Amino acid sequence: MKAIIHHKNQDFEVNLAQPIDISIPLTNTDQNPIAWYIEKPVIEPVRFGDWIGKVSEGKSSTNFNNIFFNPHGHGTHTECLGHITRDFYSINESLQQFFFIAELVSIQPEQQGEDRVITKTQIVTALADKKPEAIVIRTLPNAAEKKSRNYSNTNPPYLDEAAATFIREIGIEHLLIDLPSVDKEHDEGKLLAHKAFWNVTDVTTLNADARTNATITEMIFVKDTIPDGSYLLNMQIASFENDASPSKPILYTIP
Repeated sequence: MKAIIHHKNQDFEVNLAQPIDISIPLTNTDQNPIAWYIEKPVIEPVRFGDWIGKVSEGKSSTNFNNIFFNPHGHGTHTECLGHITRDFYSINESLQQFFFIAELVSIQPEQQGEDRVITKTQIVTALADKKPEAIVIRTLPNAAEKKSRNYSNTNPPYLDEAAATFIREIGIEHLLIDLPSVDKEHDEGKLLAHKAFWNVTDVTTLNADARTNATITEMIFVKDTIPDGSYLLNMQIASFENDASPSKPILYTIP
């Protein structure tokens, strides 16, 4: 099924029957990715005394599960600047549009001492003067293990502050990456890339030019078979009044 999408004074023919899902499913198995020192998600039937909300148990006509998870630590999620501010900001209020032109780039982080860092130079080179609304960063090597990795205490790669600043300065509003955070795992709470991208200078008193509509999506996975280039991005979130929500970013090939 094909559709003509009119976006930013441009028309794109998109094949809606060929979505490219770059999210990681949330499960209650050991295959679920984990970050930030928490346990795997819990998905289990509701219990009232002897009654169990599970059809296969023979006592319920429906499956009726509780789900306990953390959006930041259990898979693909989209967050707003409320993730780092004293005052409350909701991703459900911050993200009001859901289709964007995105550029998918593949980058092998540079070794800097014990760290692996995505630098401004690498971002500049990868974008090649393009200024999309969203950037999707696939880090190399692109092991399928990303979909089930326990990132806790592994010092994953991260985005340099100057790279995040450059992304903001060229007008990119949505940053998607296949890592648990754009910042270093143990950084003494500095959160330099988060602050640079959202243009937050003081987390206690929000500056007037902070980017309340910009989002960061972490823990995506983009298969090697998907080539770098321009795509139509559909950002799908659950309607949580929270700083972050589990999300399902979808790419569509455009001419």
